[in-house]
Amino acid sequence: MRPTEHVEESLGLSRRAFIRAGSAAGGGLLIGIALPGCAVVPPAAPAPTPAPAPRDTKPPEAAVGQATTTESQDSPGLAYSGFIRIDRQGTVTFIVHKVEMGQGTFTSIPMLLAEELEVDPARVKLEQAPPDNALYADPLLGGQVTGGSTSIRGAWEPLRRAGATARVMLLQAAARQWNVDAKECSAALGVVTHGPSGRRLHYGELVDAAAKLPVPRDVALKQPADFKLIGKPVKRLDSPDKTNGRALFGIDAKVPGMRVATVAACPIVGGKLAGLNERAALAVPGVRQVLRLDNAVAVVGDHMWAAKQGLAALAPTWSGGPHSALTTAAIVAEMEAASRQEGAVARRDGDAMATLAATPAANGVSALYQMPFLAHATMEPMNCTVSLTPEGCELWVGTQVPVLARTAAAKAAGLPEEKVQVHNHYLGGGFGRRLEVDFIVQAVSFARQASSPVKFVWSREEDIQHDMYRPYYLDRIAAALDEQGRPKAWLHRITGSSIMSRFAPPLVKDGVDPDAVEGARDIPYDIPVQRVEYVRHEPPVPTAFWRGVGATHNVWVVESFIDELAAKAQRDPVQYRLALLDKQPRLQAVLRLAAEKAGWDSPLRMSADERAGRGVSAQYAFGSYMAMVAEVAVDAQGQVRVRRVVCAVDCGQVVNPDTVRAQLESGVVFGLSAALWNEITLDQGRVQQANFGDYRVMRMGEAPRIEVHLVPSSDKPGGIGEPGTSGIAPALTNALYWATGTRIRRLPVGDQLKGSRSPA
Repeated sequence: MRPTEHVEESLGLSRRAFIRAGSAAGGGLLIGIALPGCAVVPPAAPAPTPAPAPRDTKPPEAAVGQATTTESQDSPGLAYSGFIRIDRQGTVTFIVHKVEMGQGTFTSIPMLLAEELEVDPARVKLEQAPPDNALYADPLLGGQVTGGSTSIRGAWEPLRRAGATARVMLLQAAARQWNVDAKECSAALGVVTHGPSGRRLHYGELVDAAAKLPVPRDVALKQPADFKLIGKPVKRLDSPDKTNGRALFGIDAKVPGMRVATVAACPIVGGKLAGLNERAALAVPGVRQVLRLDNAVAVVGDHMWAAKQGLAALAPTWSGGPHSALTTAAIVAEMEAASRQEGAVARRDGDAMATLAATPAANGVSALYQMPFLAHATMEPMNCTVSLTPEGCELWVGTQVPVLARTAAAKAAGLPEEKVQVHNHYLGGGFGRRLEVDFIVQAVSFARQASSPVKFVWSREEDIQHDMYRPYYLDRIAAALDEQGRPKAWLHRITGSSIMSRFAPPLVKDGVDPDAVEGARDIPYDIPVQRVEYVRHEPPVPTAFWRGVGATHNVWVVESFIDELAAKAQRDPVQYRLALLDKQPRLQAVLRLAAEKAGWDSPLRMSADERAGRGVSAQYAFGSYMAMVAEVAVDAQGQVRVRRVVCAVDCGQVVNPDTVRAQLESGVVFGLSAALWNEITLDQGRVQQANFGDYRVMRMGEAPRIEVHLVPSSDKPGGIGEPGTSGIAPALTNALYWATGTRIRRLPVGDQLKGSRSPA
């Protein structure tokens, strides 16, 4: 979601976890997990919603404020990021503050708890936390948010410590019951065993006694050599229900009395509703209502087909407004003009301007890079089910930001927040799209006119044409080389919109959006003189985070330009990078490993009518070190085939290697789709792309062979959900250069290799 390194710095967070424990209502042990830095714990927790079912459950029994034992004395003002219950049957339930959108959170997080608690992770039940920043905020992100590849990074120590604390309390309870030394007892698979006598007690038999014990301080965590689960492949715990249909996504919500609506918004940016044929829509069998906003309509029917047919009969017309002549070319022309002005300084080491001016032209390199607007195109299109009455509002939805969803819904409904309930579900893809609440606001606004609960479903066309897009970026970059071909000065000016100014304004300091410059102001290469600038330019197109956020933009620009410098210096791209990474041994290591596994120095096979090449990228992003090598072939017509991608990653301690590999493979395919084909363009104020026919997603037969090599490490985990996306684009375009001699400086690659378009 956002550059967590800057967030952590601004919050001044400690990594120490705090634990509070007590009796659960009805018996059992309740553990609250807290991290300092976010909010004060209220006296009670609201009712959580189980994951993924949209139904009410009891609150965390005897919420932390009512616990019978006390927490550490140095823990005032804590934000609790999860609760663990162990009941008298020995069932472990974790009320999880994150959401599952395909990244494996609902498997890896139970693994952390189960490792130290000594239970089978498959026996850990999950309940989706309700919206509550005070109880469930992630301090890395400053709120109850899933994004930024932070789920494991944030949970790594506190969840293990909570499991270890609960285990120790259960061991102590058993030792007291047996009147033995706790050191003679051990725990495994939810059972405490007394070694000398062989006596055994299940956790469920001990929880009431354990809840009365004081919380132990400074419980030792396992050393990596003692891990039984962490670092081992564990099958996805959510896969069976996703296979048999029990898993519920937002689009699966069913509410008594519910009808279904589909939406059409003005296709012109900033336009309004001009007219419609309501009588024709209501004449369609099954159509019940027509709902109107100033820039959108919705048709409510007994089912989706009736709503869809009714919307076609409604035939809304639109007025263009101030942007009816807007084109992508006009937006880019304005950005290009803005990029010629100096921007806010994000980094200044020495005087880059003076060094560049004093460098002979033969030793200078400069380039202009451009990246397009991009849609998210999640497999599950936007949807939101709303039941709105004067007494309250309920939402059934999949969201990465449940608190923001509740706040937005309350405002749209004209209700206090305490009268809005959000039932969160599995997400059929997020990629940052479900960090936004625009569709929720629109659904609730329509629901104020509805006579029943309504499930609003946006068609794929509406979803793509009314997305909040990854910003268009235009970058000017230049470097001066010394006599050995090493960069001695570096200037990078980034022009684009500021997502943070809308999403988290306090993080924008001195005119610099930390997301827009992520991966640019902290490049890993040893260059003595650097200047990085940011020019904010806001087009009339809504922009938002997109998988990999700022890094997907800046890693492509930086790694492409480093490749240009290597070519200028007539150096091998891998060796050139290694020479600039003397202070980055972990990045050097993954770069060497990727090159070795890819056979970097070996000849490439190719047919008589194709050209082939390998390209490389290296990055430190989201707390992980990664290098990629892409192998491509280009035929005589300029068609690109990515044959193989080799990825080496050091993401610290791996929790579930299967999840890491799956996330990197997913990121590669997602990133290749964007780099090869995807862009959102506008003409006459309208988005021109509408579905997967013109916003292409890589198909199975087009996917390369992807190899992932994990570097063993016992360091704290890094994030892994987004690095694959940010690393693949430069590896691809660098490979295309070494195959064809054409430098790609504008994405997508599209038909640039056919000669119908030339690089900028």
